[in-house]
Amino acid sequence: MGMGRGSAISVLVLLCFIFLHSQMANAATYTVGDASGWTFNAVGWPKGKRFRAGDTLVFNYSPAAHNVVAVNKVGYDTCRTPRGSRVYSSGKDQIKLVRGQNYFICNFPGHCESSMKIAVNAV
Repeated sequence: MGMGRGSAISVLVLLCFIFLHSQMANAATYTVGDASGWTFNAVGWPKGKRFRAGDTLVFNYSPAAHNVVAVNKVGYDTCRTPRGSRVYSSGKDQIKLVRGQNYFICNFPGHCESSMKIAVNAV
């Protein structure tokens, strides 16, 4: 006896749920700068880590002293904030990585130039 149309759809929905749940379960959360938090000389923090699209970066910092700006490569390289860049300023920002290069800087004067920036490649 074959599967009814409703049963086949139920199985498909269940398989999709299992796949999506396993994808979310694989997402990791990273605290930028580890115990030091988001601060000067953060540029080397991503080295040796493997990031995936969907992983979350947590930026901990004093909002009176710093911020986090998601920028493009030009903004990262020049320490400038391109028009339309997303600025975070809560002091406990959680940012989900997208596939490819993700660039973040602090745009307080002189901070990005003091290596308060990171480039993260998410596969």
